[in-house]
Amino acid sequence: MTPEQIKLVQQSFARVAPDAEEASQVFYTRLFEQAPEVRPLFKGDMRDQGKKLMAMLATVVQGLNDLDALMPAIRALAVRHNDYKVEPAHYDHVGAALLWTFEQALGDAFTAETRDAWSEAYGVLAGAMIAASAEAR
Repeated sequence: MTPEQIKLVQQSFARVAPDAEEASQVFYTRLFEQAPEVRPLFKGDMRDQGKKLMAMLATVVQGLNDLDALMPAIRALAVRHNDYKVEPAHYDHVGAALLWTFEQALGDAFTAETRDAWSEAYGVLAGAMIAASAEAR
């Protein structure tokens, strides 16, 4: 990722973070609409799950400046996702729902450049998670 892409991701996340609970609800609603087959993977309180999602996103967004330092946490998360029966194809659904959520939250501020930056960030992280998940199996 370029420094400008990292900056765009961090700035856009900072605008959404104050409404983290709403953003996570929008995200999961969209995810389950687009990929209803993933709904059974989520057990327990979705508010708690939303808090975990937004906390992990905050960690990732802050860690984009040093991806090497971030990768052990990403790999560990991927291995935990194996226990939940997450499949590689699920990452595409999550990425699409994530981009859609930020587009809804930011409106016109979700520019093409911001979308590209989020796509790049998600692609790097999802790719690392898919690889770590496969390696752990």
